[in-house]
Amino acid sequence: MTANIGQAGNPQVPTVRERSLMSRLLGGEFQQLPVFLSLVLIWIVFEILNPQFITSRNLSNLVLQMAEYGLLAIGETLILLLGEIDLSIAAVSAVGGAILAELAANNVNPYVAILAGAASGAIIGLFQGVWVTILRVPSFIVTLAGSLGYLGLLFVLIGQEGTVPIMSNTINAIAGNYLPAWLSWLLVAISIALVIWSVWRDKAARRSMGLPVKSSSAMWVRVVASVIVMIVVTVVLNAYQGVPIAGLVLIVFVAGFAWMSQSTTFGRHIYALGGNEEAARRAGINVKGVKIAVFTLAGLLAAVGGIVGASRLGAASTAAGGSDLLMDSIAAAVIGGTSLFGGRGSIWNALAGALVIGSIENGMALLDAGTSTKYLVEGAILLLAVTFDTFTRMRRQKLGK
Repeated sequence: MTANIGQAGNPQVPTVRERSLMSRLLGGEFQQLPVFLSLVLIWIVFEILNPQFITSRNLSNLVLQMAEYGLLAIGETLILLLGEIDLSIAAVSAVGGAILAELAANNVNPYVAILAGAASGAIIGLFQGVWVTILRVPSFIVTLAGSLGYLGLLFVLIGQEGTVPIMSNTINAIAGNYLPAWLSWLLVAISIALVIWSVWRDKAARRSMGLPVKSSSAMWVRVVASVIVMIVVTVVLNAYQGVPIAGLVLIVFVAGFAWMSQSTTFGRHIYALGGNEEAARRAGINVKGVKIAVFTLAGLLAAVGGIVGASRLGAASTAAGGSDLLMDSIAAAVIGGTSLFGGRGSIWNALAGALVIGSIENGMALLDAGTSTKYLVEGAILLLAVTFDTFTRMRRQKLGK
């Protein structure tokens, strides 16, 4: 309604269709496009430098490598949507993995060990959320102090040995086993049906509320693109050993939290708080409750990521939760297009950012590049992503968005 009034009062204001593609890109309307183009460029470069990069075996390894910090990136994205930050997410993941390993070493039922490891992250997240929300201590300080404390707790849990091996086949299967081909194709069929249903449901909901509805062609392009991606990924992974269970875990969490953030009242409240906390409070949103819940969920996701990481290594270690994991998690969220200023981004962006980070690390490993080179490349990409986010934010403010 506001846009129509503005256009009526000033006929020279361009509509969305009239504005150039570059203007819309710089205004932040295509959040996924820069990530997609970066990913294509990265894959082309690494494939030229090493023809083994785009192979079924290496892409399967890429999925396993990115599963852990992909899960952490989901939690970090939720925190960033609030306009906050979590610097303890890697340390929390290490604690979750350590609790899992210790319980498994004491012959506790593996499913109970998994639940306990995940619950530990939720408890830590709840504690930090209360500290930030009730005591009003900046999240930067709370999570930075928490990171140091949780790493100390990690040494207490694991002890001087430095490593606790995991002998449970059930736990090791999380990152060590693959889906049979028939099951992966069944899941693809179910996913395609869910995509079509969600598009139809979104169109019907917008129409019932009198909101603008996307054209049928645009909706079908979205459906066809999703179907093609799912089929290609499944074919490629099945050409090696199948879809990794860890990759399936990542996709399930991404899809679930994407639905939560985009299609529920709680999700809309997260975006509202990140956009303007005072306005959200005046609108009757339970600001404290939403913040505490988001920090709790972030802690849970961190612990689940730690469980996947421990399963992949077959052990919990005091070396887990290092700076690499923290930086990769934050970088994945930011590179994916989630704004550091809050209120803009999506969970699917976190998956795309994790894929970019994973591709860089995987390609560098294939080229046997040094750690210094990897840090320089990742740092440059992160700086560009943050700069682009800052620029688009200023432009959106200028355009009155």
